[in-house]
Amino acid sequence: MNTTDMLQDLKGKKVLLAITGSIAAYKSAALCRSLVKLGADVKVIMTPSATKFISALTMATLSKHDVHTEVVSNESWNNHVKLGLWADIMLVAPCTATTLAKMANGIADNMVVACYLSAKCPVWVAPAMDLDMWLHGSTKHNLKLLQSFGNHIIPVGYGELASGLVGDGRMAESEDIVESLSGLFQKKNDLGNRKVIITAGPTQEDLDPVRFISNRSSGKMGIAIAEECADRGAEVVLVLGPTSQRSHHIGVTTEHVRSAQEMYEAMNAHHGTSDISIFAAAVVDYCPASVANKKIKKKDDDMAIALERTIDIAATLGKSKSDKQVHVGFALETNDEMKHAQGKLTRKNFDLVILNSLRDQGAGFQGDTNKVTILKHNSEPIQYPLKSKRLVAVDIIDELVGFL
Repeated sequence: MNTTDMLQDLKGKKVLLAITGSIAAYKSAALCRSLVKLGADVKVIMTPSATKFISALTMATLSKHDVHTEVVSNESWNNHVKLGLWADIMLVAPCTATTLAKMANGIADNMVVACYLSAKCPVWVAPAMDLDMWLHGSTKHNLKLLQSFGNHIIPVGYGELASGLVGDGRMAESEDIVESLSGLFQKKNDLGNRKVIITAGPTQEDLDPVRFISNRSSGKMGIAIAEECADRGAEVVLVLGPTSQRSHHIGVTTEHVRSAQEMYEAMNAHHGTSDISIFAAAVVDYCPASVANKKIKKKDDDMAIALERTIDIAATLGKSKSDKQVHVGFALETNDEMKHAQGKLTRKNFDLVILNSLRDQGAGFQGDTNKVTILKHNSEPIQYPLKSKRLVAVDIIDELVGFL
């Protein structure tokens, strides 16, 4: 989305920006400034611990409004109910693990949670915490609770954290947050009354009881697409291969599978009643011709393993696709990218193919960003710049809706 579009979407919108006690609070200054420049009316509230990382004076200067850090201050009551009703959107950025837990469980012991419980507008949360905190079961539980209440979670970024660890937990960058909010105001229920089935993640093909053949897919791209479809009103079934990634979106029903055959069976069960099928999974193309019932022991000489083709899920379901159904495929390539993607478009009866190349830095497996080109029949390919996978999902579904 370009700056002109964002200006139109955010101009005059009332944004309640809540800042909590994370080192990532420094990003909130740039975030506030960007929102104001785009014409939003921004009011800021902070937890007391947030003021240890960035001053209330700084945020008041940038927002051009008084900043409240307490429900009661200077013997007066700061009306959190009024603020909650004032906002078109409430954005908690950064949101610490502590505030996440308080919001999920309704513990209103500070201005931020008090306003949250009074808000009648959409609430978006940009978590920020260290890797172990992000991965903890308590955090995952609280995220799921928040989403079950209809709140939106902005995906965390991957990188170096305050502890020195490298991993998930960084607050999303300001530009990605701004684009997400802009998309909220322009988003319509353009997939309402549609059923979407999506594959995501890898598959695993057993060799023996302890070994299997697989690939590096994390499922992040497919999950992002599933959540974008749900945000737009679709009934979504996500057929997810073995991965640690999960969707906690209340509008996404997840069916877990392991092998290509299991993924096919799950997709086939829903295909007849689906409007849109999106094949984002990295399905293993070959599996062992036979699976040993005991662990294969090491020998002195080399070992050869006989492989056979797994079922081609997209091609198989493409043969039974009706004129009213839409199929979207993915092509992850390392060479002759356009040629291979064009071949898939025809061979597998796809309506759209999403091409990404491992030669593009920041694209491909496991990362939080992607760079795609969208191909359709009788049309010039549409190339997009490198973006977060959440924003790539928006581009893909925008193109899909345009096709519909």
